[in-house]
Amino acid sequence: MTVRFLEPDGSFAPTPEAERYRALVDDLDDAALEQMYRDMAVIRAFDRQATLLQRQGQLALWPPSWGQEAAQVGSARAARPQDTIFPSYREHVVAKIRGVDLIDIIKLMRGASHGGWDPSDPKNGNTRLYTLVLGTQVPHATGYAMGLKFDGKSGTGDVETDEAVVVYYGDGAASEGDVHEAMVFAASYGTPELFFLQNNQWAISVPVSTQAKAPLVERSAGYGIPSVQVDGNDVLASYAVSRMLLDEARTGGGPRAIEAVTYRMGAHTTSDDPTKYRTKDEEAEWARRDPIARMRAFLAARGASERFFADVDAEGDALAADTRTRIAQLADPLPESMFAHVYSEDHPVMAEQAQWLRSYEASFEGDAK
Repeated sequence: MTVRFLEPDGSFAPTPEAERYRALVDDLDDAALEQMYRDMAVIRAFDRQATLLQRQGQLALWPPSWGQEAAQVGSARAARPQDTIFPSYREHVVAKIRGVDLIDIIKLMRGASHGGWDPSDPKNGNTRLYTLVLGTQVPHATGYAMGLKFDGKSGTGDVETDEAVVVYYGDGAASEGDVHEAMVFAASYGTPELFFLQNNQWAISVPVSTQAKAPLVERSAGYGIPSVQVDGNDVLASYAVSRMLLDEARTGGGPRAIEAVTYRMGAHTTSDDPTKYRTKDEEAEWARRDPIARMRAFLAARGASERFFADVDAEGDALAADTRTRIAQLADPLPESMFAHVYSEDHPVMAEQAQWLRSYEASFEGDAK
């Protein structure tokens, strides 16, 4: 029952469930297909560089997205400019596609910023901040989607102007109450929202087989939300299903849900050691389904040149080098920055605490003498 267009070897072989979405894939020209490959390959180069930077002490933490690129790229490319994105903390390429400067993610993981970027700045493509507390972004997204409906910003039937929300979360978060409560409200109020579950098989060290005795796609369906399972390592499946379901949601159809079946090839974060709970055979099996290798084989069969692939590799190398250069230029945050952006407006408690800190620091002046 899984929607798939590309087999692991890159051959185009749509499953029966994929036929409903076939026209959306057929409409993609070479430029669009090559852009999806570029998105995936370039972000992997960045991701690997960020992992190395953490190992060298430049970052406090890094959550790798290695292996999940197709699920993210397809869904991000399917969203329309007016849509609002609620990421978890692993959606690096989603943020990049929407316009977020990747150094802002680096700032967050370095501890040099509260949130990384200003979600109200148009250049960031309506992308909300990363959420490090798992699952909490899902009710936030549903509340925002309820507001879109109440304000008449969805449901007119015009896909070019109607707004929708995409919220990303993982299989571990899918077991949390926040997600289920959000689905109750979404189904009840008919929100213009796409729940995008990346089932990467492991909630840190807990496998999906322990978390659920039925396919995760059935959880959202149980709330009356039309739900589709896709091959999360097939960027075409992710794109086509996300585009159709988002447009159904935005034009008044109510919430939709996708379970993208994929695999976290790296660690949960750099504080995790997956060798303690995963086997080499399991990792090797999923490596054979690599989303980037799959798309490369598909494009090569369509006539993509070696020059194109070399250009993509060069872009990835340049981004990695730029990230290493720019991280060395980041300044440590000033102590008073901890009081900024806690509230949207000036708050007397924050002002009082900031004044206390200034007075405390001033009390040490002259001690060196």
